[in-house]
Amino acid sequence: MIHLLLVWLLSAVALVIAAYVIPDVEIADFKTALIAALIIGLLNATIGFLLRLLAFPIGFFLPGLVYLLVDAAMILLASKLMSGFRVKGYVQALLVALVVAIVNVVLGAF
Repeated sequence: MIHLLLVWLLSAVALVIAAYVIPDVEIADFKTALIAALIIGLLNATIGFLLRLLAFPIGFFLPGLVYLLVDAAMILLASKLMSGFRVKGYVQALLVALVVAIVNVVLGAF
């Protein structure tokens, strides 16, 4: 349970860092980042899982790329579903997914 909460907190911090680094990505406050991280996680667990399953033939050869593309789609969908979290387009969502992945790897190592 504590591990799940730490991953959620780490994802919210990664979203804040991504919003700071990438233009056209806005997060109102840290509470919004926590909610966005939760929504993105739920979307990845449901719709994202189905998309990865459909993309399995491609994902078998390029798993990191498929994961990144699906994650970007879920980030863009989450930004459409909630207020206070805005991502201008798919390119920005892809950059957010990349920054979040990098931050999760770097901070997750500690």
